[in-house]
Amino acid sequence: MADRTFLDWPFFEERHRDLAHAARGWCAAEIGQNGFTGHGDIDADCRTLARKMGEAGWLGNCVPAAYGGTSETLDVRSLCLMRETLGYHSGLADFVFAMQGLGSGTISLFGSDAQKAEWLPKVASGEALAAFALTEPAAGSDVASLSLEACREGGGYVLNGEKTYISNGGIASFYVVYARTGEPGTRGISAFLVPADTPGLTVAERIEVIAPHPLARLTFEDCRIPASALIGEENAGFKYAMGTLDVFRSTVAAAALGFARRAMDEARSRAQSRELFGATLADMPVVQSQLAEMAIDIDASALLIYRGAWMKDSGVSRISREAAMSKYFATETAQATIDKAVQIFGGLGVTKGSVPEALYRDIRALRIYEGASEVQKLIIARHILSEAAS
Repeated sequence: MADRTFLDWPFFEERHRDLAHAARGWCAAEIGQNGFTGHGDIDADCRTLARKMGEAGWLGNCVPAAYGGTSETLDVRSLCLMRETLGYHSGLADFVFAMQGLGSGTISLFGSDAQKAEWLPKVASGEALAAFALTEPAAGSDVASLSLEACREGGGYVLNGEKTYISNGGIASFYVVYARTGEPGTRGISAFLVPADTPGLTVAERIEVIAPHPLARLTFEDCRIPASALIGEENAGFKYAMGTLDVFRSTVAAAALGFARRAMDEARSRAQSRELFGATLADMPVVQSQLAEMAIDIDASALLIYRGAWMKDSGVSRISREAAMSKYFATETAQATIDKAVQIFGGLGVTKGSVPEALYRDIRALRIYEGASEVQKLIIARHILSEAAS
């Protein structure tokens, strides 16, 4: 991944430029150009990547400085730069980094000092793998329909219900679990920190998806946790979930940007080397048009992503509108960019083991998780309508 002039944009400080250059060097040395071409034991690969990123200090971007992190508070520009860089080299490496941040994010932002002290240093070192357990069979985008119950009993809580499509499910050291403690709707949800070895918590099913990532369905049957497992205040969980997503949603867009940059580089190289009808593909206007569209979408995505990240780091309390815009646009256009790369590669583009084929599988989930594209459009529209009414 060559140096990009976008690093000279005013959104960044020198420390961000240093981070980007250092991360690129590490990825080139530790991951190389083959990070997309198949995986072996996914669980073992995730643990190894977490350990390596912890040793290199990259996971320090996922937690505050007081607990082994690199910044006093979570720096969204740093998170985005890391995900873009990792995404360029390996979808699985991006996944591991993302889950360390998202999985522990609610603790970093809203957890008690004891919860932070126990788990965040282990997240930063890669010793502990984190998971964010929000989705349920009947409550994906509609968080208000969440039904897993957390009933007060004996000075603690008892959890009953299930979660599904939980990233790092089955390999996580702990889960941040959102459960219903009060009235129906968004006002009766709380967040809990549940270690993976808690009795009553079971990995009921491992879920295989088109990209090789560890996902699982979890069941909670009379799962007893102490009162100290509550994160923040009771019935404030919806606010915590949205606050966490407000930080990490922009980073999903950044991962898509990394995928798109890799797709364009692969397509450009292929177009310049592949001869057809007495010329290279790059000599053909139709291919030049595709490359131009890729470049435009990539730059537009980067502008949206780092505008929102800069706003959050500058003290704006909520960037829901900006994060939704960047996630929607970057993931949708990355899908289109990768599709163009597959087309330029022709038959090789759909051959298992090629980079475009792997990118094609890796990008698809990003248009769904942490809020599907349709949900992002609803968020944007509601902000537009609210602004017009005020």
